[in-house]
Amino acid sequence: MHHSIHDETHLSNRNHWLRAAVLGANDGLISTASLLVGVAAAGPSSQTLLLTGMAALTAGALSMAAGEYISVSSQADTEKADLDKERYELTHNAERELLELTKIYEARGLNHELARQVAVSLTEHSALETHARDEIGLTDLSQAKPIHASVASGLSFVAGAILPIIGIVLLPASTLVWSLAILTIMGLILLGIISARLGGAPVIRATTRIVTWGILAMMATALIGRLFGVAV
Repeated sequence: MHHSIHDETHLSNRNHWLRAAVLGANDGLISTASLLVGVAAAGPSSQTLLLTGMAALTAGALSMAAGEYISVSSQADTEKADLDKERYELTHNAERELLELTKIYEARGLNHELARQVAVSLTEHSALETHARDEIGLTDLSQAKPIHASVASGLSFVAGAILPIIGIVLLPASTLVWSLAILTIMGLILLGIISARLGGAPVIRATTRIVTWGILAMMATALIGRLFGVAV
């Protein structure tokens, strides 16, 4: 079978939402589990634990979504400012911008004449798009998308936080503290595997990284609780 166009799916194209999703799920799982482990140690009723977990899930998801939206919106504003500046320069200093583009291609290994020809050709095709990509480093795939990042972050926080909440309902109350800790570690392992598969990273390295930092975060929470007189 003959294919005239060979389309490759590059894993880095997922960066704009994968980072937000992994961060959200990791934060949702660790923060909610750490909170519930600390509260469970005081021996409250399962209803109190469930309400605590749901409150943590709701507040955390909204906070993550809002924070991600604000952060990525700031990035989008910066990108827009760069494009506006470049648009102005192309209008008022076209020859200088052409020379700038030529030097970029020379730095990549082309001789001066070929670099100049490429710069002229691409400028005639789409000057702003060419400068945005090759001078500033912006493409359609890399441009900040606040809504996408916000939704991915909020929903993934919920996905991470729901695991320890389910644990409250299903796990025996007598061993809830340790059971939640073990369940959280299992969740971190699963998150590491999923993120590695989606991002094309080595599974063991990605999983070890997430589990190690997750355990350290829970240990830090337990230590702080102990310092303030709360048995975790």
